Amino acid sequence: MTLFEMPGRRATTADRLSRRRLLTASATGAAALSGTAALTGAAGYEAAPAAGPSDRRRHRPGPPGSAGVRLRWLGNNGWEITFGDPDRPTTILIDPWITRFPTGTYTPKGADPATPLSVDTALIDGLRLRADQILVTHGHYDHLPDIPHLAARTGATVLGTETHANLLTALGAPGDQLSVVHGGEYLQFDGYTIQVINSLHSMTGPRSRVPFPGTRPGSPPPRPRVISDLVEGGTLAYLITVGDKLSILDSGGANYDARHLTGLTPDVLLIQPGGASVPDYVPRLLDVLDHPPYVVPTHWDDFDHPLSEPARDWGGLPALEAAVHRASPEARFLRLDHLEAFTF
Repeated sequence: MTLFEMPGRRATTADRLSRRRLLTASATGAAALSGTAALTGAAGYEAAPAAGPSDRRRHRPGPPGSAGVRLRWLGNNGWEITFGDPDRPTTILIDPWITRFPTGTYTPKGADPATPLSVDTALIDGLRLRADQILVTHGHYDHLPDIPHLAARTGATVLGTETHANLLTALGAPGDQLSVVHGGEYLQFDGYTIQVINSLHSMTGPRSRVPFPGTRPGSPPPRPRVISDLVEGGTLAYLITVGDKLSILDSGGANYDARHLTGLTPDVLLIQPGGASVPDYVPRLLDVLDHPPYVVPTHWDDFDHPLSEPARDWGGLPALEAAVHRASPEARFLRLDHLEAFTF
C-alpha cells in the first residue's frame, strides 16, 4: 500500500500555559455510539501540582523532519514509530491490529461478545512490518490478536502486563519474547528509552464500566476463541523518548491517572476521543502534560472497515479536535489517515 508523508510546520509554543492555572471551559460532549464523551468540563478545576521543570522541555522539537522520528498510523490504536538508520531503522509498534474483522462495535447494538477471533496473516505480512519492541496497552480484541504472529515473524520483545502475556501465550506467541511489566519501569535501549506508565481504560455506558473487564493471572488460559475471551487485563501508557530529540506518549485509552502523568512533558500526545466518565478529560490532560506541541488523535476510526480504506470517524473526532483547540490553542492537531505517516 502507498505510504504517505505529511509535510507541515510546527506550531509555536511561545507563551506556554502554566500547569497550575485554572482552566475555564464550556461543557462539551461527543455523542458516540459507544457512549457520550465529556471532552471538556465545567469551569474551575485546578490541575495536579507540578513536579518542577523538566529537562525534556528544554529540547523542543524543531521543524518537521528535523528529529528524524517517523510516526505512522496503523488504524485504531496501532502505531509504528521508526528512527535511526534508514536502511535498518529502530521500530516500535504499539497495539498493531491489522486484521480488523467486523464486530459491530460502533453499531447501535454494540460488539457481539461471541464474535470469533481471526488473524489474517497474509494481510499482516503484506505490510512488511518490522519491530524491535511491541507495546501492549491492554488486552482487548482490537489491540491484541495480531501480536503473536507479528512477534514470531519479527523477533520483537513484547511488553505488557501478566494478563497480556498469558493471553498472548494462549494465542501462540513465543514465550521467550514476552516481557511482563507492571507500570513504573524505565527502560534504556540504544539511543532511546521506554517508560511504562500505569493508566486506565475507558469506562462507558450509564454505569461507567470497562468493556470485557478482568485479568488472567497465573498460568495462560485456554486459547481465546471469541472477542469476550480477550479481557482488558490492566491498561498501560508508554512514553517513548528518542535521545533529546522527541518524546511520544500513548495513554492507552480515553482515561488516565493524572498522578502518574504529572511531571511528564511529551512533545507528541496520542489521544483518544471519548472520556465520558472523566471530568475535564481533554483540558486537564493537556494541562497536566504542560500542553504538548503536537496532539494526534488515535482510536477514532470505525474498525469494522478495512485498513485499506480511508478512516471513518465513529463520531468522536470533531468534538475532540474542538476541545483540544480550546484547551491548547497553540498545539498542532495532527490527524493522520490509515497508513499515513508524519516525520517529526
